[in-house]
Amino acid sequence: MCGRYSFKPTPQQHSEELTGSVPEFMNMNIAPTQPAPVCTGTHEWALFEWGLVPFWSKDGKNQGKLINARAEGIAEKPSFREAFKRRRCLVPADSFYEWRTLPNRKKVPYRILRSDGQLLFFAGIWERWRNLDGSEKYTFSIITTDANADVEPLHDRMPVVLVDRDSREQWLNADDPEVPASLLRPAPDGLLRFYRVTDQLNTATFHGVDAHEPVPEDGSLF
Repeated sequence: MCGRYSFKPTPQQHSEELTGSVPEFMNMNIAPTQPAPVCTGTHEWALFEWGLVPFWSKDGKNQGKLINARAEGIAEKPSFREAFKRRRCLVPADSFYEWRTLPNRKKVPYRILRSDGQLLFFAGIWERWRNLDGSEKYTFSIITTDANADVEPLHDRMPVVLVDRDSREQWLNADDPEVPASLLRPAPDGLLRFYRVTDQLNTATFHGVDAHEPVPEDGSLF
């Protein structure tokens, strides 16, 4: 799964990998129900809430239950199928976090990022929910798949990472539904690396500048 991630692009990442009018935004500990940038078209950026609210929802409440959409069966599930067909998006990140449980049951966080220093672009879907008074809410989910060899030591699931510009273009704009479906697979082994970070990330409200700083590894973990 993906329950927390970070968006703090470097100047070089911003200039080389992000095109269009990206919203002014930085959050090193994005949590469910919080706003985050998504790209709904090649150059169309906006801030949406993390946690999909289906268009048919009666109350429009974002309780953070649909932050992830499993790739398996996404085209048939009522909460996701229309968005998968018509409303796909990119979710940019510099990294995401995953937790490992130690023998003493303590959960420790790890930061997962690309080994080559590039940004991550997750496959996402988005929805627009309209209230009777005409107000609207825009929300999104991150699609997950089986973990690759890089992430498997921490978790058996991971976000779908669209590795290059061609796959991102296909995800956003392909008319044939078989094309985006073919992209819902684990990232190539060797693309990612991880290291342990501060336990303060166990708290969703933590936004310290040291969120990305490595901390000493516990030798009992592996």
